[in-house]
Amino acid sequence: MKTADFDYHLPPELIAQQPLADRAASRMMVVNRATGEIRHDHFRNLGQHLHAGDLLVLNDTKVIPARIWSREPEVELLLVEKLGIDRWSALVKPGKRAKVGVTLRFEDSVSALVEGETEFGGRVLRFSGDVEAYIAAHGVPPLPPYIKRTRQSLNVDRERYQTVFAREPGAVAAPTAGLHFTPELLAQLQASGIGHAFITLHVGIGTFRPVKVENIEEHRMHAEKFSISAATARAIGDAQRVVAVGTTVVRTLESCDELKEREGATDIFIHPPHTFRFVDVLLTNFHLPRSTLLMLVSAFASRELILRAYEEAVRERYRFFSYGDCMLIL
Repeated sequence: MKTADFDYHLPPELIAQQPLADRAASRMMVVNRATGEIRHDHFRNLGQHLHAGDLLVLNDTKVIPARIWSREPEVELLLVEKLGIDRWSALVKPGKRAKVGVTLRFEDSVSALVEGETEFGGRVLRFSGDVEAYIAAHGVPPLPPYIKRTRQSLNVDRERYQTVFAREPGAVAAPTAGLHFTPELLAQLQASGIGHAFITLHVGIGTFRPVKVENIEEHRMHAEKFSISAATARAIGDAQRVVAVGTTVVRTLESCDELKEREGATDIFIHPPHTFRFVDVLLTNFHLPRSTLLMLVSAFASRELILRAYEEAVRERYRFFSYGDCMLIL
C-alpha cells in the first residue's frame, strides 16, 4: 500500500491547542467495525459502550520533561532514550551546532559531549554533572510541534500532558488516548465490572516518526521499550474483551507471541493487512495524515471505514491530535 492512501484533509483550526478543563468532557466517536455505523457521544459515557467482564489495558508510562536547551552553543534538545549512566540519545536543533566532538554547556555546571550520531539523525550525548536534577529543574514537556507554545509557557503542560495513572518515567510523548481518563471515571467503570490493568511502553520517536517512503512496507520503526507484568497477562487472559487504550497498548500486546510476564523492545509496524490476536476494542485519538498511527487504526478497522469516519469528524468539527477528542472502535 502507498503512504498517500492514508492521507486526508484537515483544517488547521481543528488541531487542538489546549486541553479541556475536564478530561472526561471530550467528544467520542463510536465506530462499529461489523456494521460500519458511526455514532457520536462523549467520553464520560464510555461505560455505556462496554460490558461487565471487559478489561481496559492502559499504558502507565510517564512523560519526562525531555526538552532542554544548552546555553553554549545554544541548541534545543529532545532527549529520546537513556542509553546508560549519563548517556542519552537526542534530537538536536540546529544540528550544525552539535557536531561530533562539540561540548554543549548548560546551567548548573552541566555539560554534554556529542559522542556520535544516531540512525535517526540525532546525537549520542555523554553528560557531566547531575543531569537528572537538571532535567527535573529545567526540562519542559516535549509537546508535539503542532501544539504551539512559547518556550516560557511550556511548563503549564507539565500536569495536563500526562495521564492520571502515569507512574513509570521514560516517555517523550504522552499515550494520548489515556489523557481522557479521570480517577473518578476509572472507579465508576470498576464498580460496573469493567476492570483495568497496566502495561508500560515508553513512547519514543518510533511512534511519531513520519513515514517518508512511498510504499509503507519499506518504513522502519524505531524500537521502544515495554514491559508486561504477570498480573496484567493473567487479567488479559481472564477478560471477556480486551479494550486497548491507545495504539501503544496495541503495539505492546501485538508484539507478543503469547501473553506472559516479559520485558523487551518492539519495532512492530502494524498496517493493513494485520490479524489482531489480543485486542478486541480500541480507544484512540485522531491521528495525523500519513502517520503510522493512522495506518494501525486502519488495520484494526478498515482503511475505507476509518477515512470515512475521519471525514465525518472533520464535518462535525471534532478536535484532533494529542489534546483532541477520541474514537472508540468496537
